[in-house]
Amino acid sequence: MPTENSFDIALGALRQAISGLENAIDMRIEAQRDNSEVASEVKRVHADRARLAQELDQSEFRANRLEEVNREVSRRLVTAMETIRAVLDR
Repeated sequence: MPTENSFDIALGALRQAISGLENAIDMRIEAQRDNSEVASEVKRVHADRARLAQELDQSEFRANRLEEVNREVSRRLVTAMETIRAVLDR
């Protein structure tokens, strides 16, 4: 009977080792799945960042252009007002 008892102990240890290995494999698969999800999310974030940076550049360009046009309109209004004053003063 001691042989059966040590056999049962060895069989139990083997089952426990196999179970531990299966758990480790499951954890590894889950970690790889999580890593691929993270990598996909990072790619999406980079794509969004690039798109937003481009939109910001375009918005800044439009704002600068509007500022230039505003200065030109203001300059023309001042010139027109001065011309009108000169005509009225005659």
